Parts: sequence; C-alpha cells; structure tokens
Amino acid sequence: MTWHIIHIIDIILWIITAGSVGYVMLFALMSLFRKKQLKTYENTHSAHSRFAVIYPAYNEDSVIRNSIEFFLHQDYPISLFHLVVVSDHMQPSTNEWLASQPLQLLKPVFEKSSKAKALQYAIKQLEGLDFSHIVILDADNVVDSNFLTKLDSVCQQGYNAIQCHRTAKNSDNDVSALDGLSEEINNTIFRRAHNNIGLSSALIGSGMCFDYQWFATHVNMLSTAVEDRELETFLAKQNIYVKYVEDILVYDEKVSNKDNFQSQRMRWMTGQIQALLQMLPYLFTALIKGNINYIDKTIQQALIPRSILLATIPFMALIMTIVHPLWSIKWWAMLLCLCISLLIAIPSRLRTTAMFRKLLSFPSLVWRLLKNIAHMDHKNTDFIHTSHEK
Repeated sequence: MTWHIIHIIDIILWIITAGSVGYVMLFALMSLFRKKQLKTYENTHSAHSRFAVIYPAYNEDSVIRNSIEFFLHQDYPISLFHLVVVSDHMQPSTNEWLASQPLQLLKPVFEKSSKAKALQYAIKQLEGLDFSHIVILDADNVVDSNFLTKLDSVCQQGYNAIQCHRTAKNSDNDVSALDGLSEEINNTIFRRAHNNIGLSSALIGSGMCFDYQWFATHVNMLSTAVEDRELETFLAKQNIYVKYVEDILVYDEKVSNKDNFQSQRMRWMTGQIQALLQMLPYLFTALIKGNINYIDKTIQQALIPRSILLATIPFMALIMTIVHPLWSIKWWAMLLCLCISLLIAIPSRLRTTAMFRKLLSFPSLVWRLLKNIAHMDHKNTDFIHTSHEK
C-alpha cells in the first residue's frame, strides 16, 4: 500500500512539473523559426509619432543621471518627444541637476511609493498635452541615440503595444551575469518565440511603448507592485497584440548581489501569483471567446519558475533512483528535455565557457528562491525597491 501511495505522489508531481517543462520546450523550439526583423528603420509616412517618455525613479540617485544623459542624445526631433522624470525620494542635488535639463521634473509625495503610482501621477500631470505614444523606461535604462527613430518606425506600422529588447548592460560578477542570462532566455521563450507563431510578447516592465490614449485610460486601474503583468492582462483581455522588437535595445542594469537578487525575485514570484489570481476569473470567458493570448498569458502565470524546476527535478530524479530506479527514468528524461530547451533558448553569443562557469553560483541563488516561497504573501502589494550600486 505504501508503495502505491509513493507511486501516485510521484506521478502527480511529475505531471505538474511536466506542464511547465513542456511549455518551455515548446517555445524554445518555436524560437528556432526566426522571423526577419527590420534591418533599416525608415518612416515612409509623412507623420511621426509624438512620444511621452516616462522615467519613474524611486531613490535612483546613483543611476538616473547617466540614463538621462544618454537619452538626451536622441537623433529624433526634440519637438516630437517630451521627457518626464518622476523623482520619488531622490536627493536635492539630483533633483537640482534634473531641473537643469530639458525635461519635466515631477516630485510627488506618496504615503506608499510604487511604480504604478508614479505612472498614474505622471499621466495626470500630462493632461491636455497631445501624444500618440508613451514610452516607459526604468531609471537605470540606457538607450541608443536612434532609439526613438527606430521605435517611431514600428509605431507607424500600427502596433499599439511594443516591447523592446531589454538586455544586460553589466555582467561584472556571477549574479549579474546569471541575471542577464535569465533575461535573455525569457526574451527567447516569452517574446521572440511567441511572436514567431503569432502570439503576443510578454512585457518586461521597461522598454515598453503603448498607444497613449489606451495607456492613459488603463493606468489608473493598476493596483499591484507588478504593473507590467497587470498591463499584460488588460491587453490580453482586449486581444491587443504585443509586438517584440529584437533589435531596439534597452540596456538594463542587472542586480549584482544576492540580497538584491532575492528581494527582486520575491517581488516577481508574488506578482506572478497575484496576476494568476486576477486572471483566473476571466479564463472561462476567454476559452469561450477563443482568446488564445489571454489563455496563454494565464498559463504563463501558472508556470513553475525555471530555477525551481532546475532544483526540484534533479532532486526528484535522485530520490526516485534510490526508491525505485525504473520510476526515476521519467524524471531524468524531463531534466534532459529542460536542459536542452534552455540551451536552445540561450543566445549563441552567451554560450561561452566563461558564462557556463558562472553557473557554479546557481545553487546558492536557487536556495534563496526556495526560501522566498516560505515567506510569500500573495495579498502583499507593497513596493519592493531593487537598489542599484552604480
């Protein structure tokens, strides 16, 4: 009787895990069918997009100046973009420097700060101004001088929601390198592969561009600390396609220490559960309407994080090898499928010996993620700030 119970538990756990691994494997394979990206960005239309560009910045004194200095070198007509920095809890010296730049500086005072509140405040202050699109960047994001020119060309093709290619601007230690590697795997699976088969890209939280009126209408509906997932929900419910543009780069600073990594992942894991709970009530309606994007985004929120898969699958394989070697074969096969899928999803430029050596730090990071599970509170909507060191 005991063996039957163990076998049933083994099968149930394997089926649950196989769902997440199967999803990763499917879209890793779909990423191989690459669609051609635009190589030149020439606007053939007489009109150009007018952008509102928002930098929400909470306690970001160490990075905001560099980001703004880079952005102000845009080759796009300065009359066609309006740069806004929402300065929340930043030093007077930083605000003084920002005030001297050609941008609109906003200094709200929130009882509880959050990125959603910063965006809501910015939109309120921009009432009466005429924009076609809004761009959201994080305070540490750096872009090339042709960023808006390229983005304008994509906007002119009629896309109302665009996700640019966010990539690491630093890889100075194992933590930041692995964080950047994880983001590129996400770019492959949840963005490029999805667009390859006609599904919406996932949003990241920065490097995002939306139709201005759509965003202004929906921004006040944001209520959690993971506004990108909420925006995804709104877009999916309306079946608005999210375009991923791989060659419009947004350079993002990756976390460089394990404490920041743990707190960032805690926020993401909590937000994933919150998003899943928000999306489930509409899932039946989406099934009836055949809203594939909404169904897909709901499944994404239910996926087991890859790092936890990479910890639990080998563990179960070893345990079952001891308990019953024949039962362990399916776990070893699943581990092989997951490793092959992730290898496919890693861009070729990152498949280096130096990068794979950094995987030695992976077990300690996974342990921190596993500890997060015990402290998660899906009702917690408090903003958790990820500090930057430079």
